[in-house]
Amino acid sequence: MLESLKQHDIDLLLSLNGSDSIFWDRVMTNVSTTVAWIPALLVLLIAIIRNNKVKHISVIFVFLALSVLLADQFASNLCKPYFMRFRPTHDPMIMYMVDTVDNYRGGLYGFISSHAANTFAVAIYITMLFKDFRVSFSMFVWAMIASFSRIYLGVHYPGDVVCGALAGIIIGLICYSIVHYIILKMGRVSFVSSQYNRNGYRNSDMQMVVAAVNMTYVGIIIASLI
Repeated sequence: MLESLKQHDIDLLLSLNGSDSIFWDRVMTNVSTTVAWIPALLVLLIAIIRNNKVKHISVIFVFLALSVLLADQFASNLCKPYFMRFRPTHDPMIMYMVDTVDNYRGGLYGFISSHAANTFAVAIYITMLFKDFRVSFSMFVWAMIASFSRIYLGVHYPGDVVCGALAGIIIGLICYSIVHYIILKMGRVSFVSSQYNRNGYRNSDMQMVVAAVNMTYVGIIIASLI
């Protein structure tokens, strides 16, 4: 059963990995980098600051950072050394069949994907915090594209990504649940107005976050064309 799953994972990787397009190579490389998403992250942080009391902001930021730290450490320092599953680019069985970009091969082990764990931890945390469909959709599309880029680049099997995403979602939910409990204890005022969503965040700020994410995609595409 396990061997069958591994073979399906390999087959799926080889069908999704790489392309003959320099443009898509550049897009996936840029999507996979943290630097490209810094402007969108800053807008996200501004939205949190503008819509929360000072006493709540520090708690929200601490647990947002903690969700990323826990997801990253769980993937990199616990799962990878324990399972010791080679990345496709280091697996003697298929390493010469995998398409790479600029010979980027990543570290030796790849289960589970840190990228998937980190991005999905942030996506679920922000989704639960904002409770806004537009932002939730943008966050999960971002997490899925960033995670898929790791398969495209050949540094993770689909199974690495799926398990990393599940781990990130669980960690993000735990961190948000703690934040929600703390904020309820501190006291939070809810607004009833068309200017705010059901969790008290300005609709204009939610639109700003979505626009920042979409503009990042545009920036990545333009940079990949140059």
